[in-house]
Amino acid sequence: MDVLIVDDEGNIRRMLRALLESEGYTVREAGTAEDGIAEAQREPPEVILLDLMLPGMSGLDALPRLGETVPGVPVVMMSGRATLSDAVEATRRGAFHFIEKPLTPEAVLITLRGALEISRARDLTRALAAEIGPEAELVGTTASMSHVRDLVRKIAPTDARVLVTGESGTGKELAAAAIHGLSRRSGGPFIRVNSAAIPRDLVESEMFGHEKGAFTGATERRRGRFELANGGTLFLDEVADLGEEAQAKLLRVLENGVVERVGGTGPISVDVRVIAATNRDLHAEVKAGRFREDLLFRLEVLVIRMPPLRERQDDISLLVEHALQRLRKRQGMRVPRFSREALRALEAYAWPGNVRELMNVVERLAILVPGPEVQPGDVAAVLPRPATPTPETTPVYEDADTRGLRDRLDDYERELIAGALHASGGNVAEAGRRLQTDRANLYRRMRRLGIRD
Repeated sequence: MDVLIVDDEGNIRRMLRALLESEGYTVREAGTAEDGIAEAQREPPEVILLDLMLPGMSGLDALPRLGETVPGVPVVMMSGRATLSDAVEATRRGAFHFIEKPLTPEAVLITLRGALEISRARDLTRALAAEIGPEAELVGTTASMSHVRDLVRKIAPTDARVLVTGESGTGKELAAAAIHGLSRRSGGPFIRVNSAAIPRDLVESEMFGHEKGAFTGATERRRGRFELANGGTLFLDEVADLGEEAQAKLLRVLENGVVERVGGTGPISVDVRVIAATNRDLHAEVKAGRFREDLLFRLEVLVIRMPPLRERQDDISLLVEHALQRLRKRQGMRVPRFSREALRALEAYAWPGNVRELMNVVERLAILVPGPEVQPGDVAAVLPRPATPTPETTPVYEDADTRGLRDRLDDYERELIAGALHASGGNVAEAGRRLQTDRANLYRRMRRLGIRD
């Protein structure tokens, strides 16, 4: 945990060094902005504490230079004579936070912990992107997401068909795109078909194409999705929504690699890898007579299950940072940061809409929160409020931004876990099922909260 202090007052540097070293931080010092930039360039720290008023180059002027020298490293500004406009300008130039002198140990340590959390989330996201390339959107370090990425790497080089399962919003299309991106077909097209969005009487035309005049409205020849995906990958989303006739025709294509346009006179050979996805249990659909068993056998050569977000809540801070980076890059938005307590409030929610819901909530907060930092009260204002909290529905506090949020969340989490353990006779695995989380995550939370099994 490396912190660089840039301040021209020796007594301030000594006080901060003593405080931070007592907390286990490694500390480096510089007395001017120029020396601080050189030291950061020599070895990038995890966080920089930067004084506003410095001899020579000011702290404000040093901010953009530090942003170029060590991009992504949070900079905390310090000053005893700052105005509101100084604080606003520092934030505009990229400062993570602004604290006033005289410094208090509590303010310094709380701010540093928040900065370090953001810094490490960024580092992990960058490391994942560098490590997995096309899998960069599959963000997460939990065991379940590591397993998904391992499967993607093993599956991608083959041409085997894949069935991706999981609840809505878990990222099934991202997994399919990662498989395509790592395959020998990556230079070819990746064509997506949302089976649920195609009217049943147009499925055959959409999938296999049609000739001009084949039916009313067919004013020109049209190639189907299979032809468009030739040499690449066809992603069949919500495959369980295909009707009986479409399932039969899909089965024939999978068997012989040949399609025939509606109104056509001859077969067309296609070289397509098919990846299907569903949020339903296809084996149950087969038993109910709604899905062909022989088609299921063709599709599930390999299976990837995308875990719901409630099973990997430790990934939420990474996903939030990923969403913020995407908003900055794609929309050019100036986005707020999330306080530690705001992240904890997000982790306490059950996320029935999974990662897609989280991405939407982060974007909503980025747009609606006027200040530089999202607080737990902001989170509570945009999350649904269950009428009656139960162990299956995580509560959202009406007064989440009042005194003692961390203790209140911890107390409620202890109560939920204790109740689940009591109801399951002390069986941690069963308690995890009741709380809709995996055993490893539950053990981690129990250790953090001091609960013994």
